Amino acid sequence: MNLPNKITLFRVFLIPIIMIIAEIDSLQYPYIGTLTKGNLIMLVIFLIATFSDFLDGYIARKQHIVTEFGKFADPLADKILVLALMMILLEQRTLLPAYAVTIILAREFIVTGFRIIAASKQVVIAAGWLGKIKTNLQFLMVILLLINGRAPAALGAFEIIILVVIFATVLMTVISGTEYILKNIHVFKNSEEGNEE
Repeated sequence: MNLPNKITLFRVFLIPIIMIIAEIDSLQYPYIGTLTKGNLIMLVIFLIATFSDFLDGYIARKQHIVTEFGKFADPLADKILVLALMMILLEQRTLLPAYAVTIILAREFIVTGFRIIAASKQVVIAAGWLGKIKTNLQFLMVILLLINGRAPAALGAFEIIILVVIFATVLMTVISGTEYILKNIHVFKNSEEGNEE
């Protein structure tokens, strides 16, 4: 197994560690302002995971070692990592609304469905730049929410910034998902023809 794939697996390994930390009660008390020790540890792990995502992609491109496993595991690791943290942030009653997570989940299910069908036809669907912006906004949203912690009774400037980032993330999720569907709707054509009686 090459180095980029090992880094990807390392990122996958960090996910259950984050989940365990989120369930340790002694780490859920305020540490600095509204930031708890648990969220601080999860934030550090998330930043390490984010850097590892950049690192494995950089090494793979530089050494020209792109594998089928990497194409599958790398984006999957990112999605599971971000979605796991979103579920934790929902449970913590942060500023993250359930509708935002639902929209993000729906988009990922749709994209995964497209990729499964495309893969069955040996069609490669390249990631678009709107999708990359969406991913970076999701990373930023998670970081800000981990720092802010439980939703306060009154909104301050920092909380308003977080709400703007959440709105921008949801909006970009919808826009990039729509673009993805419109650009790749052709993968269904042969399937529809094959299902006609």
